[in-house]
Amino acid sequence: MHLFSEKEIREVVGLNEKALSLIEEGFERLAEGAVSQPQVARVDLADKNGEVDIKTAYIRGLETFAIKISSGFFDNEKYGLPSLGGMMMLLSTETGVPQALMHDNGYLTDVRTGIAGALAAKYMAPASVNTCGVIGTGAQARFQVEALRLARGFDRVLVYGRTPEKVETYKKEMEEKLDVPVEAASSPEEVVKESEVVITTTPSKEAIIKKEWLHPKLHITAMGSDAEHKQELDPNIFQAADIVACDVYSQAVEMGELHHAKQAQMIKDPKQILEMGPLVKGEVSGRTSDQQITVCDLTGTGVQDTAISVYAYQTLKANGKGQEYQS
Repeated sequence: MHLFSEKEIREVVGLNEKALSLIEEGFERLAEGAVSQPQVARVDLADKNGEVDIKTAYIRGLETFAIKISSGFFDNEKYGLPSLGGMMMLLSTETGVPQALMHDNGYLTDVRTGIAGALAAKYMAPASVNTCGVIGTGAQARFQVEALRLARGFDRVLVYGRTPEKVETYKKEMEEKLDVPVEAASSPEEVVKESEVVITTTPSKEAIIKKEWLHPKLHITAMGSDAEHKQELDPNIFQAADIVACDVYSQAVEMGELHHAKQAQMIKDPKQILEMGPLVKGEVSGRTSDQQITVCDLTGTGVQDTAISVYAYQTLKANGKGQEYQS
């Protein structure tokens, strides 16, 4: 079994066209019925403000598949630690024997989540984007905006966060990385009203974006809600939107924004909710007019984890990274 550190993984794996194409192919295979993907297993540690998710998927034809352990402990700042962490294990699809352990501390999850946001924009965002708005200042606020460039160009970033110091840090880092101006917004409302693409990246437990702020030529990617107690969008948004999509409906309706929309009886016909697989296969159409309002609810899937892990494993081995462990 090969062991790989976070440092090694970061050196060779990033947000790029190759990773996007492999995750896009994973969604295609999911739509074709060539993926075995169980429900997410989650352990809640409410008294510690923490949670641990386990996700996995077997993509038929691949030599390995991933089992991903992802943790979120949202008081970690007081210990000087990041909120998100985890690791991925690759197993042989022929024998079940472990092939690799990637101690990425959640980095690969960040990459594949950012790329899913890029795919949502590829099929649902307006063709021309002036302002990308982001709510939140954490890791995904960075990965989502950087990954968006794989699908759409933009001229500025508008960011809202509750902590001015974190907003300022985000502004400095992202201006240097993106070479576009990053401006601080005074409210989530300002972000929504002044942007063509809005990305929500928070662990909020109540709606941040209101229906009244929506406008033509708006796309929203909501990726913070990956548990039924989390919420970033007013459920009424799902009645106002022209097109609503998600990664996997059966999962999103249990633990994503669609969970709250269903409870509020804002989903009249589940068949009208598009899934990422049919979107990337061209079986259904995403945005067909610049004037439409579109929303995508991303909860994160095992097929993304296997796709990014296989890519990481191949890239790491090709670059002579890691060490071999003999039991």
